[in-house]
Amino acid sequence: MGKNKLRKFSENLTFRCMVQPAFDEIFRKDHPLKGRWREDFFGNDRPIVLELGCGRGEYTVGLAAAHPEVNYIGVDIKGARMWRGAKTATEQGMDNVAFLRTRIEFIGSFFAPDEVDQIWITFPDPQMNKRRVNKRLTAPGFLERYAQFIKADGIVHLKTDSGHLHEYTKAVLAANGIVPSVCCDDIYGKGIADAKLSIKTTYESRFLAEGLPITYLQWSPGGRKIFAAPDFPADELLVGEHTPVR
Repeated sequence: MGKNKLRKFSENLTFRCMVQPAFDEIFRKDHPLKGRWREDFFGNDRPIVLELGCGRGEYTVGLAAAHPEVNYIGVDIKGARMWRGAKTATEQGMDNVAFLRTRIEFIGSFFAPDEVDQIWITFPDPQMNKRRVNKRLTAPGFLERYAQFIKADGIVHLKTDSGHLHEYTKAVLAANGIVPSVCCDDIYGKGIADAKLSIKTTYESRFLAEGLPITYLQWSPGGRKIFAAPDFPADELLVGEHTPVR
């Protein structure tokens, strides 16, 4: 492991905004902050918004800077990347930002029913291989995890450069009777990019420079807890295909 990564891991331990539980703290058990993020971490009763797969935390920090009346939590497993967002939040004295280092498969160990108001999924790995479809962050198994803690009228946002993931997620929603409140295949080309949607991560800037359209979906689970898999024939074309690691 490079010295730069070791330095970041070490510095992460000094950030109050960084929560890094050990595996045995959460495997088949609940973390002490579950149901108590407002009281024990933020010290307020503001809404809680998650960014799943937050990477460097640019979107989490951007949203938090624009909306100090909301608590934002960026979730990812890659500590060396999250260091950037945690350091920025610390240097700027932002008290409405947290970073949670964990696998999203374990997300249910951290949040209680109705504890989360919104979820952002920004530029996740589209898992462009049919054999990895269940790893997509909008696959039914993940939506069922989110449904355990997001409010019935909560909102989920998906912002991605992957047209395939965009269409797949539309198919998942349709298979479960969910009509997106916003569905756009090119937020900049069609002029719907408001202040929130215009926050740009490193990945997004790269994709825009390559001329890729940025897509967006917004929906509410409406209290649904169980999600069926869609019939999505386009996945049949993806066997053996891969995309770069994000």
